[in-house]
Amino acid sequence: MSHRPNNQALLEFFLLPFLFLTVVLLGGLRVEAESRHFIFIAPPLVTLVLAVLLMLLLVRGDLIRIHQWVGSEHPPLTNVAHVWLFITVFFASAQAFNSVLPEHGLLHWMFSFFFLWTLWNNQFSSFDARRLLRSLAILFGTAFVLKHMLLASLYSPEGGWLKKLTGTLIQGVTEGTFDAPGFAPATGYIGFFTLTLYVAGLVLLAFTDNSETKLIPLPVVDEYRQLSASERPTVLGDPIELENQRNSETAQRETM
Repeated sequence: MSHRPNNQALLEFFLLPFLFLTVVLLGGLRVEAESRHFIFIAPPLVTLVLAVLLMLLLVRGDLIRIHQWVGSEHPPLTNVAHVWLFITVFFASAQAFNSVLPEHGLLHWMFSFFFLWTLWNNQFSSFDARRLLRSLAILFGTAFVLKHMLLASLYSPEGGWLKKLTGTLIQGVTEGTFDAPGFAPATGYIGFFTLTLYVAGLVLLAFTDNSETKLIPLPVVDEYRQLSASERPTVLGDPIELENQRNSETAQRETM
């Protein structure tokens, strides 16, 4: 007895929504540097625009399959569960961007423009699921390193090496441009955990394909079956055997 349907339902209706809801909660979480209090920063409007562009890429990359998730052939609860999963993916995407965007200032808009430009250009590129996942992992990984490692030194109240170097280079030119609230190092760990959960959720989305292989018989097989027992030996080869062989090879390719 196969447990695949049960595992599929557990993944789609429980595990994935739980992962993406966790990303929604953690994406805006910060730890204040001085008081060490938790603060929550709501996602800015630009993250919703970025999330829309990213959702379009997920649909084009076949990670989100609307035509399989929602349909008249599904029970109502299944359709509702899939719509709920779609909503959680959208808001998790917005919060993933929120976790790697600087909170305000020039760097906030520089990062936003970088994401907008990248996602917009990708709308006109060909993607499969594997290539899209690799591209998103690199995109979020780069943004994480820039914000939580390089810019964390720039924003730190103690004044890291990057802040001193930047201050020397741009002194008197962009005064106040790089001012930003300081956060505790724990914020970087929260951001790393958030992005890890988000990318892991996208990877698991690739395993939610419910489509089954449909074995379509060859037209010649139907004609062969209509022949009498005395007429069948006159046919070179056995079409039924050929069809079974073809179906077996197709099933093997699907399981690879």
